[in-house]
Amino acid sequence: MNLLEKEAIIRQKAEEFENTSPEPVIEWAVSTFPNITFACSFGAEDVVLVDMLQKISPQTDIFYLDTDYHFKETYETRDRLMARYGMEFVQVKPKSTPEEQAAEHGAELWTRDATACCNIRKVEPLTRILGNYEAWITGIRRDQAPTRANAKKVEYDTKFGLVKFNPLATWTSEDVWDYIRTNDVIYNPLHDRNFPSIGCEQCTRPVMPGQDPRAGRWAGTEKTECGLHK
Repeated sequence: MNLLEKEAIIRQKAEEFENTSPEPVIEWAVSTFPNITFACSFGAEDVVLVDMLQKISPQTDIFYLDTDYHFKETYETRDRLMARYGMEFVQVKPKSTPEEQAAEHGAELWTRDATACCNIRKVEPLTRILGNYEAWITGIRRDQAPTRANAKKVEYDTKFGLVKFNPLATWTSEDVWDYIRTNDVIYNPLHDRNFPSIGCEQCTRPVMPGQDPRAGRWAGTEKTECGLHK
């Protein structure tokens, strides 16, 4: 399938899936693009998709970006999910260790240039792993941030050059938590402590009632995205 054919199908399917539940999107994604992967951050949206994928296509690769700076609760959530489903997550690490990064760029790079830190510990590893696939699945929702408001359930990712699926694009936070409660899905306990969006420990803080759900990410800066999603 060439790029023009892909783009035509993507437009058609994006319209077709606009008002459907996530499961048909996932079913079509894994059947049409067997060489597909899911990028999991172990947040609420992503554990929902882990559960759906284990029911629909348990053989599909699921990877996570191990920045070396995750909360211990995030690693514990990973381990609990693996035990629940009897599966393994593909670990993707940066090329440099924290010590090597500090030696080259100085200690606590995230305090001086969070974007550079994200590029080293997230964007480069993501680019590397996605080079092995023709499509990927994410937990993006439109109401998470203005930068995600136009996300389609199926789109062509020009940044990474592959097809991108956002099965939960039209879901609200309430939809996510309804699914978690109804299906008894394991989730990161930090969500119960005012962390609606969870990233690296150094760059994530609790969010107070009424604040934007992503206000806890890179607080005090204008940065709202780590660079994984355009």
